[in-house]
Amino acid sequence: MLRVLLLTLSVVAIAHAELCKPDAQNAFKVRLSIKTALGDNAYAWDANEEYLFKAMVAFAMRRYSSKNTTQISNVLLCNVTDRVSFWFVVTDSSKNVTTVPGSEVEAAIRMNRNRINSAFLLSDKTLQFLKITSTLSPPVEPSTPVWLIVFGVVLCLTVAGIVFLVVTGIQQRKKKNKESTERENLEEKGEVTVTVENGIPCETLDLKAGHINGVFAADDERFTSL
Repeated sequence: MLRVLLLTLSVVAIAHAELCKPDAQNAFKVRLSIKTALGDNAYAWDANEEYLFKAMVAFAMRRYSSKNTTQISNVLLCNVTDRVSFWFVVTDSSKNVTTVPGSEVEAAIRMNRNRINSAFLLSDKTLQFLKITSTLSPPVEPSTPVWLIVFGVVLCLTVAGIVFLVVTGIQQRKKKNKESTERENLEEKGEVTVTVENGIPCETLDLKAGHINGVFAADDERFTSL
């Protein structure tokens, strides 16, 4: 019985070795840049991290598929290097000697990429699935709706225009009132403005009291004496 069990395990191990190898069908290569991403806070890649990776891939497959039959044991890792790169495949849980199609694995990884990255504190650039294109980050939505921002800008411009028109109207009204007041003061004081025409000083006529131009008065006196 023990021999049969050992033989079965050896056959499974050989089968798994054939399933998981570089460039094998439905196999994916992973490269991690932990030191680049975390610097002094970088963690060592060990068996515990490998277990976590298998668990996250199994989680992604179960979440993607409605069957929910993928187990951690169905995720196989091979060719692990010290610079943290390796290959992995996902075996069919019903047969365990065949692999899940690569298209399904890729779809599951893409669907849960952010969850996998978060588990290892990495990003698409520092946790690379070489055959799987990076997922696009969801667009950042502003906390304030765009329509509200546009409405606020239009409202501010409208208010600014109204204030400008009101201030301009007040200034023009004050200017007209000032000019009118100055004109009335000049009329009340009867101020005479002397102008020069053809080299002869002439005084403007006072509209209220009347005024005799000095030039003509001098001529009248001269002719009267004759």
